[in-house]
Amino acid sequence: MTRSPLLAMRGIGKAFLGAPVLSEVDLTIERGEVHALVGENGAGKSTLMKILAGVHSADAGTVELDGRAVSFGHPLQAQHAGVASVFQEFNLLPELTVSENVHLGREPRRRGLIDRRAMTERTAEVLSDLGVEHLSPSAKAGSLSVAHQQITEIAKALSQGADLLCMDEPTASLADAEVELLYRLIGRLRERGVSVLYVSHRIREIFDLCDRITVLKDGRLVKCVDTTDITPDELVTAMVGRRIEAAFPDRLPGTETGEVRLRVRGGGNAWIDGIDLDVRAGEIVGLAGLQGSGRTEIAEAVFGIAPFTRGTIELDGGPVRITGPRKAIGAGIALVTEDRKAQGLALRQSVRANARMVLDANARVHSGRRLDRIPGLLSSLDLVSRGDDQEVRFLSGGNQQKVVVAKWLAAEPGVIVLDEPTRGIDVGAKHKLYSVIRSLAAEGLAVLLIASELIEVIGLADRIVVLHDGSIAGELPGGATEQDVMAYATGRRSAEAGPA
Repeated sequence: MTRSPLLAMRGIGKAFLGAPVLSEVDLTIERGEVHALVGENGAGKSTLMKILAGVHSADAGTVELDGRAVSFGHPLQAQHAGVASVFQEFNLLPELTVSENVHLGREPRRRGLIDRRAMTERTAEVLSDLGVEHLSPSAKAGSLSVAHQQITEIAKALSQGADLLCMDEPTASLADAEVELLYRLIGRLRERGVSVLYVSHRIREIFDLCDRITVLKDGRLVKCVDTTDITPDELVTAMVGRRIEAAFPDRLPGTETGEVRLRVRGGGNAWIDGIDLDVRAGEIVGLAGLQGSGRTEIAEAVFGIAPFTRGTIELDGGPVRITGPRKAIGAGIALVTEDRKAQGLALRQSVRANARMVLDANARVHSGRRLDRIPGLLSSLDLVSRGDDQEVRFLSGGNQQKVVVAKWLAAEPGVIVLDEPTRGIDVGAKHKLYSVIRSLAAEGLAVLLIASELIEVIGLADRIVVLHDGSIAGELPGGATEQDVMAYATGRRSAEAGPA
């Protein structure tokens, strides 16, 4: 007799305000399986996950857990049935400890009082079972790194007896070493027979971790396939509905490399030292390196968030002193930060309000002529929205990023720094944003690009500056191999030694 899968969702349908979001979607997950759910932004992944978590109710279809029909009208019902979800925005109370968060609402009691000793011991047991004994149950959640907050959420789920853990973009905000820790945690969950629904845009992680893949597009099921039976290229094609023959567009015709727009000599502060960097008009310079190598620190120094305390900066041949972001904006420098939601957008304000945010906040760059450019900028970026009055929180990740770019382009900068510009957006939106980056260079901007996905730096940059331990280790031409970049990034090769 064939055993029922742990989870069977069949014929799931859901509409919001009459607009269908999911239609006839099936999803099955076996015990101990790590199952990927993939698709472009807007494909319906989050809605399906929220139906499973009890956040939304399905309009059609059935859900079975271990062969039993279930229907969740509230997240607590899903939790009691053994389904736990870890969303990108964690559900932790920062002023409480790890053990208090893990047992929130389920505190062990002794003689009518909370038994804090038992709570701490039980939390320590769960953390030990996950192989993270270094995380103290008494640590305040608000003091934890993103990775340790995520571990706390996972520990909470396991302490509730979860059979199925749903994870939404679990590595979006993690450093490389923290991603490795998550890999190990998922391996332990699989060994214990816990199933994992893994929602991610990161193709490499899907093939590293997952047993099967369910692909959604436009709210419909495209296919469910064993990871071993599909290639990364075939998966991307299934997700976007077309082949992306050239993931990285060529340099646009007419793009000319001009004079140096940004020059740093001997730049340094508490985190970086000896930075010599030139970025020319019409040029894309990539900053590559491992997490903590100094890439973002250079961006923040150039923009004045954590300014250089030594060395010099020149813009278009003239010396400038960047002591803060307002000085940078006034000098013609723009920064697209890696966290668009926390640092780049006012989510409950309109597209129009966000696009004019830099102009409204800085008298030096404000002008009616620049305001008049905003509709044309949004159109040139192929922004998809219901109109300029739509709140940006309702846009897809890729379209939110376009609004951030438009916000800065409205100020007519000469230098634009892009820190992780494609983080958290789907493969189709990434391809469109790559074209935007190429067009910025074609318009004569000096582009400084930072990306953790090394293939993006290699595919887009005209030159690659590689960092190691806060200093420049070497420079390579665009199109260099990953092996050459990593030789500098890991310190196996240095600028003094030259190419191997």
